[in-house]
Amino acid sequence: MGNRRRVAERRKTRPAVVGGMIAVVVGGAGFGVYALWGGGAAADDRAAGSSASADHKAVKTGPLSATEVQTTATKFLTGWQTGKVAQAAAVTNDTTAATALLTGYTKDAHITGVTLTPGTRTGDKVPFSVKGTVSYKGTKKPLAYESSLTVVRNKADGKPLVDWHSAVVHPDLKDGDTLVTGESGTPPIKAYDRHGGELTTAKYPSLGPVLDGLREKYGKIAGGKAGVELDVVRGKASQKAKLSDKTLLTLTKGTPGKVNTTLSPVYQAAAEKQVAAQDKSSVVMMRASTGEILAVANHNPGFNVAFQGSLAPGSTMKVVTSTMLFEKDLVHPDDSHPCPKTYKLAGWTFHNDDDSEIKQGTFKLAFGASCNNAFINFAPKLSNSDLTKEAQQVYGLGMNNWAIGVPTFDGSVPVQSGAQMGASLIGQGGVRMNPLNMASVSATVASGVFHQPYLVAPSVDHRTLAKASRTMSSQTQAELKEVMSYTASYGTAAKAMAGMSGCGAKTGSAEVDGQKKPNGWFTAYCGDLTASGVVQAGGHGGDTAGPMVAALLKLGG
Repeated sequence: MGNRRRVAERRKTRPAVVGGMIAVVVGGAGFGVYALWGGGAAADDRAAGSSASADHKAVKTGPLSATEVQTTATKFLTGWQTGKVAQAAAVTNDTTAATALLTGYTKDAHITGVTLTPGTRTGDKVPFSVKGTVSYKGTKKPLAYESSLTVVRNKADGKPLVDWHSAVVHPDLKDGDTLVTGESGTPPIKAYDRHGGELTTAKYPSLGPVLDGLREKYGKIAGGKAGVELDVVRGKASQKAKLSDKTLLTLTKGTPGKVNTTLSPVYQAAAEKQVAAQDKSSVVMMRASTGEILAVANHNPGFNVAFQGSLAPGSTMKVVTSTMLFEKDLVHPDDSHPCPKTYKLAGWTFHNDDDSEIKQGTFKLAFGASCNNAFINFAPKLSNSDLTKEAQQVYGLGMNNWAIGVPTFDGSVPVQSGAQMGASLIGQGGVRMNPLNMASVSATVASGVFHQPYLVAPSVDHRTLAKASRTMSSQTQAELKEVMSYTASYGTAAKAMAGMSGCGAKTGSAEVDGQKKPNGWFTAYCGDLTASGVVQAGGHGGDTAGPMVAALLKLGG
């Protein structure tokens, strides 16, 4: 939900009957304690200790009694229901926050006619139900939900107070969030695949974040009209935790605009099937010659790891590293280049997977076996910025300028030195990527030119797609295809790519601190199609992400 115009409305509310038991008491409206809870509270009282001295006023300590819990809850609920915000906030342990949120409940959320019905107390916790009416510019809709409050003893003076959290007002609120009713800042949209079929989460469960991103980007220019909603608007803490605004009640749906995408219904359905079968998996498929994204899917639909993830890519990064080594004429596929079991660099000792080694062999063999030290031992011949420049200038990575139609993380290859620079050569250290980035890497190899991936054609909003500052030579492209083809046929990717021709691939396993198994990566191309995937904590990429990527590429087309 985008920014909305907030219109202040001050409304007077009258005490409402709650469960047929609320009565007006002398001196003002309020809940009768015994009528509210059925009486007999004293029988359930717990002893409340006290401490006193000759020089200080006695301060109650110890457990709260039932009467203290019930009386405090009654004062709070009465104040809230009757619109006496100051009264309600006064019996909380954060009067400022309580005043702001309870005031906004009427002023910004436009909720009136509130009736609060308490449930059965459990210790210091009192559940209650909320009923009210959301009214906005002549449109009304009932609202009902359950919440609860907890009473605590104030350490300073011993008084019982409502332990204030925003969730007291509504359970979907985190501290710092607010409730707002009004026209949604962004009109709804209907998104369509490349053949005109509507894209929905019912059909494609993992597309939720993508559809949200399309609405945010194109809602105002796609011809739609905003609806009216009661929304949770996230505060700074919730935004930092990557929580999105949430719609609690739709008063009017609005009219959706239309957005066409490049997604293929065939590939998208296949991608959904693949990620559904593996926990923490994500995959992207695209067309190399154009940059069109054909499929994107995540096992967890709550966050789009495929487009916005920031993970060490492991050995799939060796495609970029090899490009740099070939262009610098430091090595070529058939050159003899051993891969030692260990290699020391700037105080670090690097190991190969399973402490393997290649005493005599070519660089192509080392690439196909994904032997780490055959890459790290080039570090002394490189400048700290060489890999960063290669990633940016040839592959368009790490420039933060991709405009695909929804939010993305465009990869990061920071300039590093010493052992960290060596680790970057094998996709560890500070290097961060996601499946979209690595699918683009394979696409650049397949076509020889970087084509910025896109989900919505740039002609829709006349945006400018990112470009790489230079193109790899035809010789370098041929050498990259040679080593990736070898890997797909005879190397670590052979099992996943079995029976496929005209393909190249690279596997990856990225170590993560505190994680028992590495993240498994796989990137590949077949003809004009490319795909990349990751399975977090999945283990070797050839065994986890590999079959997922290969299944998509086998569809051809």
